[in-house]
Amino acid sequence: MSVQVRCLSFRQPYAGLVLDGVKTLESRWRPLLAPLQGGTLGVHIAQHDWEDQDWMAVLAGPLGMNRVQIRALRDSGERFGRGVVAGLVDVGGTWLCPASLQGEELQHLEQSAVLIGLWEKHLTHLSNPRWLKQPLKVRGGRDLWTVEIPTELLP
Repeated sequence: MSVQVRCLSFRQPYAGLVLDGVKTLESRWRPLLAPLQGGTLGVHIAQHDWEDQDWMAVLAGPLGMNRVQIRALRDSGERFGRGVVAGLVDVGGTWLCPASLQGEELQHLEQSAVLIGLWEKHLTHLSNPRWLKQPLKVRGGRDLWTVEIPTELLP
């Protein structure tokens, strides 16, 4: 038996940060995840890394992590390799971050997204992250796509 789940590819280290519960906000230029509110999203680990180092600045700065803690998080995120569906996360509400947002509220959102510069992006709350028992090797798709996850892999 299997379960059909909508899936989204995340570049590393963000896929691991989502599944380890550090990243609880996903940001997109359009409300891609809004239709999934109240549902479950499969987290696919893309082949390529995120291109900038904003995530490192957020982890080391506002979140106060040291090099050892950051390395442990990166290693955890790589446990299943690349090109796999690695886990599931519950999808909450989506909202547009106002261009006027500043101060502590913006900093809190940036910490939750592990990303700097969220103005005018659509933010979606992610919760209840869980790793699959084993990775499911699947070629990633563009935007949202559907994957069949065998029930024996479910946490």
